[in-house]
Amino acid sequence: MTKPELRRSLLAARRSRSGEARRDDAAALAAGLPTVLEGVDDPICLFVAVGGEPGATPDGALPVLDAARALGRRVLLPVTVGDAPLDWAEFTDADSLGPGPHGLLEPTGPRLGPGAVADAGLVVVPALAVDHRGVRLGRGGGHYDRTLPLAGPATRLVALVGDDGLVTDPLPAEPHDVPVHAVWRPSSGVTWLSR
Repeated sequence: MTKPELRRSLLAARRSRSGEARRDDAAALAAGLPTVLEGVDDPICLFVAVGGEPGATPDGALPVLDAARALGRRVLLPVTVGDAPLDWAEFTDADSLGPGPHGLLEPTGPRLGPGAVADAGLVVVPALAVDHRGVRLGRGGGHYDRTLPLAGPATRLVALVGDDGLVTDPLPAEPHDVPVHAVWRPSSGVTWLSR
C-alpha cells in the first residue's frame, strides 16, 4: 500500500472504535505510563491526543497527561508553528491549554523554543503505524519529521499507536525519517525495537 492508502485504512479503523473502547485505551495508557518512564529524566515530551488517537477520550479528559503530572514529572507539549519544527511549552493542567491549529489543544504558557526537545529524556510521538525497524507513519503533516532530528542522542523516542499499530510489513521510508526506539500500545504496553 502507498502511504495515503495506509493512512486512510488506519484512520478508518480508529474512527470505528467506540467511545468506551477509547476510554479503556486511555486508562490503560495512563496505568502503563510508569513503565514507559522508567529510567527517564525530565522533561518528558507528550502530546494532547485528539479524535481517535490512542489516549483521547470522548469527554476530553487527559488521563495520560494527568498521570504524568501525578508522578511529579515535568511535561512539555508541542506548539505548532507553521512549517517550522515544533515549539514546546510546559503543561501544568487542563487550564494551561488553549486552542491551536488543526483542532488541537496546545499549552498557552511561555514557549521554550524548538531546541527544548534536545534536553528531553523522552519524546512520545503520535503515529498511525510503526514497523520493526522503527519507521513511523504519521498523519503527513511533517511536524515531527522536522522536530525529531533536534532530539538529544540519549532521548528515547516512543511512538504511541493503537493496538494494530505495530506492523510486520516494512513501511515506506524517506531519507529524513528518524526511527523511533519503541512503540507504546494500550493493550500491550511498550515494545522496544532493534534499530
